Formats: sequence, structure tokens, C-alpha cells
Amino acid sequence: MSTPLIIAIAVAAIVVLGGLVFVTAARKSDVRGAGALSRETKKRDKGAAASAAPTGRAFESAATTPSTELAVPKAADIAEWVAPDAEVIGETRRTFFNRATITLMSASLGAFGASLLAFLWKGAEGGFGSKISVGKLDDIIQGIRSNDGFLYFPEARAWVTEYPKDSLAKAKAVYGAQGPVYSGMEAGVVALYQKCPHLGCRVPECKSSQWFECGCHGSMYDRVGEKKAGPAPRGMDRFGVAINNGVLVIDTGAVFGGPPIGVNTTGQEAEGPHCLAAGGGGH
Repeated sequence: MSTPLIIAIAVAAIVVLGGLVFVTAARKSDVRGAGALSRETKKRDKGAAASAAPTGRAFESAATTPSTELAVPKAADIAEWVAPDAEVIGETRRTFFNRATITLMSASLGAFGASLLAFLWKGAEGGFGSKISVGKLDDIIQGIRSNDGFLYFPEARAWVTEYPKDSLAKAKAVYGAQGPVYSGMEAGVVALYQKCPHLGCRVPECKSSQWFECGCHGSMYDRVGEKKAGPAPRGMDRFGVAINNGVLVIDTGAVFGGPPIGVNTTGQEAEGPHCLAAGGGGH
């Protein structure tokens, strides 16, 4: 099962789970007795209906009518104040927090799903994280040699260097389990991730020493990315490659961990002055 398909299934599962949580919380958050009048309102309306005072016109007419007594309007009853129902207030507060939680969770799930879709769309367009065709293998090997041993492909964020055929016996013992990496070595090349395994700095080449030399903290690697010095915990990480109709394809969707400290399949030592010692950092 491919990685994009697994991610798509995970997104669908998250969306379904979010919908179930929303429906469950919405049922629990309904206010009990919604739409009913409070006890205070009912009592006030009943008292007002029973003790309605006469209008001004009726009062004036009664005052001018001959009578032995002066008509006096009956005092209106004052409705007694009734405290609001604490249970209803508490239920309303819970409803607010439930709805706020559901809204935030839905927004988070939506953002997460959008990010995954953007990542998959980027991979479909052929950017970093997908399989990238970088050119004819013969042309690439010629380019490495004409560029003093190193060739950089920014779209793949990778260095491609030549792997010596006479070192394949040693390489198989170290890289044999990393099939796509070893198949590239059999074809005569190795694709190295540009990041230093120490803290992620971009590692530049040093054409005088024929090594990779990280200017951030001094880690050094030979031309095939095997660690030679510095604080890095392993050699340079690498990508699997494939040869399709003579074209070199770098799979940047999966990064293979670099070889352990002490691995030296090519026996290459520094072939000249180090760039770090000469300039205080890489280029």
C-alpha cells in the first residue's frame, strides 16, 4: 500500500471520527426545557392578568358620576421576585463550552486535512517528496566528473556523487538492506540528502579535500557521505534511486538513514586541504 493512500485513509478516518464526536456532543448539549417559559415569567403574567388596573378614562368617568363615595382604583399587586433557575444557567454554560470545543476541534481537523491534501498535491506535481527525474545517467556521471566530483540538484535537495565499482563488495554488507540505495551504487552513483545529520544544516562540498564539510559544527564526510569527523551521529542520509530507460530518478519521498560511525567502504581519505581549516567554514 502506497504512502499517499495510507495518508488519504487516515484523513477519512479522522473526518468520520470528528463527525461522530460532533453529533454526540450536540445531543448532550441541548438545553432541557428549551422553549418553555420560566416560573418567574409565568407568575408575573398571572398576577398581571388578575389585577389589571382601570384605564384613565374609566377612572375619570367614575369620578364625575354622582356617588357618595370617591372611586379609588385598586392597588396593583407587585409580583414577587423569583431567583433564576441555577440548573438552567449551568446547562447554558455547559452548552457554550461544548459548542466552543466542537468548533475548535472541527477547525483543527479541517486545517490538518488541508495540510495533508496540500502535501499530497505537491507530491503529485513532482516537487520534493516525490520521485524526481534528474537526467540521463551517463550525462550525470559525466557532469560529476567535470564538476570535480560533486553534482547538486536543488529540486531534489540532493548531492549526487560517483560510487566506485571496486567498492561494491563492501557496500553490499552495509547498504544491501537499503535496496534502492544499493541499486544506485551498482549503477555507479549515490544520492545524498543535503542536510547534516547533526542539526540539519545544509552540507557543502569541499573540492580541495574531496569531502563534504559542514560549516555549522565541523562534521566531515567522504565523497559518498560516510562520516569522517565531527559531532554528527552517523553518515549523511541518502535517497533511493532507480534507472528508468537510462534516466536517473531520485525518490525523495523516503529518506534512508546514513551509515554508522566507522563505516568506510571506499577507503577515501582527504585529497587536499580542508575548507573548514582554510576558511573557517564551508562554502
